[in-house]
Amino acid sequence: MSGNDSALRFRELGVDVYLGAGKFTGKDTVEVAGKTLRFRRAAVTTGARAAKPEIPGLADVGYLTNETVFNLTELPRRLAVVGAGPIGCELAQALARFGSEAYLLGKPPALLPREDAKASELVKQAMVQDGVKLFLGVGVVRAEINGMDKVLHLADGREVRADAILVGVGRTPNVAGLGLEAAGVNYDPKKGIHVDDRLRTSNPRIFSAGDVCSRYQFTHAADAMARIVVQNALFYGGAKASNLIIPWCTYTEPEVAHVGLYEHEAKEKGVQVDVFTQEMRHVDRAILDGDTEGFVKILVHKGTDRIVGATIVARHAGEMISELTAVMVAKGGLRTLGQTIHPYPTQAEALRKVADAYSR
Repeated sequence: MSGNDSALRFRELGVDVYLGAGKFTGKDTVEVAGKTLRFRRAAVTTGARAAKPEIPGLADVGYLTNETVFNLTELPRRLAVVGAGPIGCELAQALARFGSEAYLLGKPPALLPREDAKASELVKQAMVQDGVKLFLGVGVVRAEINGMDKVLHLADGREVRADAILVGVGRTPNVAGLGLEAAGVNYDPKKGIHVDDRLRTSNPRIFSAGDVCSRYQFTHAADAMARIVVQNALFYGGAKASNLIIPWCTYTEPEVAHVGLYEHEAKEKGVQVDVFTQEMRHVDRAILDGDTEGFVKILVHKGTDRIVGATIVARHAGEMISELTAVMVAKGGLRTLGQTIHPYPTQAEALRKVADAYSR
């Protein structure tokens, strides 16, 4: 992977590479490594970094993030994870399986609060079975060092003592120090660079893609947005970010994958839907694998087979969601799934079973 992203590879491809901190100095100029470069088009793709929670004393206590945790050379005996979203759940479960005594703390009353409620509950059950101790629905008000312990004080009076603290409370866009003001690029320190549907900034010469400007903070989403920028910036294309159908997956076990609308979103937007659900415990391959905890839920426009959203909870949910995404991109529906022959036995048979339920 490092080879693919190396400066050497890009130079061999004919790209002029300048190493250093780049900064806009005008609406069509950028300075890097002591040189001023003039451009007709530019793209800001500086990504995001781990967000810092506003917990008094935490900076003095010290903490890990999803970036620095991989620098550990020893397993923490006790690990407190702040944040019950995808990052917190993934790392708390993984470290618990390695042998840490893991504590997961979240202010919302449920894990993965943005996901389907049933999916959240299944992940919660799996985490508890793996030995993760949950502290949900309560915030952290203070952190301190007490002897050899790192102590987190909770709003309800309880405290959590650990050898290491890991923070996973989201991402902050990297917008500082880029000279965006000089370039006439509007941005928000917390939400990132403002772009239109074609990923143009307030300076029509400058585009942006990835975590620095998007609420979809995923590698594959950044790749899709970069393709739009290339098309629109270099070839005067009309590609729109709103046309992207972006799936995502939380890599707990079981995995939770989603694409399109949730039920509550459909209700909020006034989109009438029919909902079809298939439990994994009725799928032969899932039974053989012992992975019966999970489900496939597909939302279609009411009275039609047109798919508008789906959630999958299963060991291989991240693989299965792509088939539904492809059908949505092709503006297909459950009839297409029902006419698609799946190898037997596979867990993807659950998708065909949903289509059969629609046909019935």
